[in-house]
Amino acid sequence: MDGFERRKERKKENICQAAFDLFSVYGVKKVSIAEIAKQAKVSQVTIYNYFGSKDELLRDVITVFMNKSLKEATDIIEANLPFPEKLELFLAEKPEALSALNSDFLKSMMSEDPILRQMAKDFADNKFIPLMMKLFENGREEGYIKHNISNEAILIYINMFREGKRSDAFLDIGVSKHLFKELITLFFYGVLGNPLNNNIN
Repeated sequence: MDGFERRKERKKENICQAAFDLFSVYGVKKVSIAEIAKQAKVSQVTIYNYFGSKDELLRDVITVFMNKSLKEATDIIEANLPFPEKLELFLAEKPEALSALNSDFLKSMMSEDPILRQMAKDFADNKFIPLMMKLFENGREEGYIKHNISNEAILIYINMFREGKRSDAFLDIGVSKHLFKELITLFFYGVLGNPLNNNIN
């Protein structure tokens, strides 16, 4: 890649980051191309030349976001850590993750746009779910997951926990690290507190 191509890629990355920052705070509908251009310090013409339209820019932003989230999850799952620590890190999520995004932006990701819908489905089917299956098999190999519990049930359980973390009720409480530790204990052991494996602290 020559100097011109590198500058072009950096400029595209800056535009996507500016769009992401604005979309995540104000929502997609309320943000104009002019505002994105100002934030990215480029002309509106440059944005149209690179992306064609606001819809195409949104799709690129979502693609970048999904790939970033996938990399973070992959780094956790492939780390040299015991299964409970990996899962706790995965459940914790970073503040800049989905929980921080404007609800309008989230709706845009699952909107009536068939291209966006297909993007989300392809990402889940071909990237995210296979990565989670790897995590679950890791948990079974280490003796933390019962073999009679299906991957589908575990995936639903994890998604329920992560979705709950994004709820207004959860965010309004202002969960401390100590309270989050309690929630993680409930996640692993349930209300009865009967661990499957004594190695889990």
